[in-house]
Amino acid sequence: MASIHTQNSSIASFIPVHPESHFSIQNLPYGVFSTVQDRNPRIGVAIGEFVLDLAKIADMGLLPASAPVDVFSSSSLNRFIALGKDVWRETRVAIKELLAEGNQTLQADQEVRDRVFVPVNDATMHLPVDPPGYTDFYSSKEHATNVGCMFRDPANALLPNWAEIPIAYNGRASSVVVSGTPVRRPNGQLKLPDAPRPVFAACRKLDYELETAFVIGKPSTLGTPISGEEADEHIFGMVLLNDWSARDIQQWEYVPLGPFNSKTFASSISPWVVTMEAMVPFRVPGPPQEPAPLPYLAKGGNDTYDIRLEVSIQPETSLASATICRTNFRYMYWSMQQQLAHHTVSGCNVRVGDLMGSGTISGPAKDEFGSLLELTWNGKEPVRLPSGEERTFLEDGDTVVMTGWCQGDGYRVGFGEVSGSILPALTPEFE
Repeated sequence: MASIHTQNSSIASFIPVHPESHFSIQNLPYGVFSTVQDRNPRIGVAIGEFVLDLAKIADMGLLPASAPVDVFSSSSLNRFIALGKDVWRETRVAIKELLAEGNQTLQADQEVRDRVFVPVNDATMHLPVDPPGYTDFYSSKEHATNVGCMFRDPANALLPNWAEIPIAYNGRASSVVVSGTPVRRPNGQLKLPDAPRPVFAACRKLDYELETAFVIGKPSTLGTPISGEEADEHIFGMVLLNDWSARDIQQWEYVPLGPFNSKTFASSISPWVVTMEAMVPFRVPGPPQEPAPLPYLAKGGNDTYDIRLEVSIQPETSLASATICRTNFRYMYWSMQQQLAHHTVSGCNVRVGDLMGSGTISGPAKDEFGSLLELTWNGKEPVRLPSGEERTFLEDGDTVVMTGWCQGDGYRVGFGEVSGSILPALTPEFE
């Protein structure tokens, strides 16, 4: 399945960008940041090792008039996203021109450059969008098969509906947090194998889930579905997502209505939103689907993306992290277009900023499994880290880092990282 990775590869920025930097001029992802000198959150674009302050650029009259100047002084991307696809495109073109190697508007004025370019290390990143809603899909056939083998019948790992519809549940948006936010180990009900009743305790099987999420850019009307052909018009961009999971709480609570407290405690996203326009060169065909989906879920052509993904763990006692998973988004069975079509086929409306999680992304090989649940086969086969430590599930003090990028011809379009460190569970007062 070949993909085209050459579009815009000849464009260069006057800001030096290493070939392995995620933030090339071909990318230009949006985020929300502040600094010690200016604590007001505002919108910026990542370029190399810098953040371009769009609030200051807009004040200078260097961005399209179609975008109100004050929209870039917002504490989330929602207002900008709501302006629509024409404004996204015009703004991106203007930014790319300002950063182009031959453009002297910013390049020739050192005083202006010092004001509008902030070193990434000096920027505090904030949640990039204010999501009104959050939905999590279950769209990796490899992941669903692994889970089915562990908890059901290996001969019938997938339930009959899995290959017919993009399975999902409506989650909550209140505990979506930006990368770097510590994650507290949750408490909840656990049912031990031989116990007659559950106990209340801290989660013993805390896990990560390697995912991406797409951000809704165009709202829909209640009662009006979005077709698969229209779906791309409603998607602004993508982020990395770690949908933390308390496996023991989940195993007890998920029948009959699915996960609840096992998921509500935190979902971490990367601070940079990569636009779908930047992703165009990396579209590839998805896996074959059998049986053929119903007409409203009909597949398009190149309907997924070649995104390389990695997960690493760093114990609190170690100075180095260990990469334990390398996989690719292109393995996903159900595409984003199919997910959105199914999400809205009942007439459910979507709103600007809504997050749609992909579900755990796993590949066919063991080192491509996107969760510890799979890598350790529910704790039976511990992962050995270079430090000599072993992990079946996450321990307090562990830091999980996920990263992902698309590889172009001499450049990358990347997401940066989404990370989180595990804090010990709180002891409830009623114990």
